[in-house]
Amino acid sequence: MRRTIGDIAAFVTSKNAGPFLLTLDIVFPDRATYERFKALKALDRVTVAGLYGVMAEDVLKIIEFDPAHAVKITMRRAWGSGAVGEGDVYGAQQHVPLMEHAVPWEDA
Repeated sequence: MRRTIGDIAAFVTSKNAGPFLLTLDIVFPDRATYERFKALKALDRVTVAGLYGVMAEDVLKIIEFDPAHAVKITMRRAWGSGAVGEGDVYGAQQHVPLMEHAVPWEDA
């Protein structure tokens, strides 16, 4: 069985990390869910790059942050915030591909 990250996590968000970087956050409802997700090793630079149609080297960091039961991803923005043709100046709508990504997840 597979479930989306959005179904597993308490919430998934995105925001600018400066004008040229984007931060994606996955926050889990509890330590057990977070540890189970970490054990999957479901997210790496190649996977995230594929979700966003960018090069793997544009995915700069994937950080597991145990105190918050969260995973933080930092990547380069395809367009600088506020650039002509850029459609999300705050980066607040960029979490959807990550949220909809399905991973192996059996109901416990």
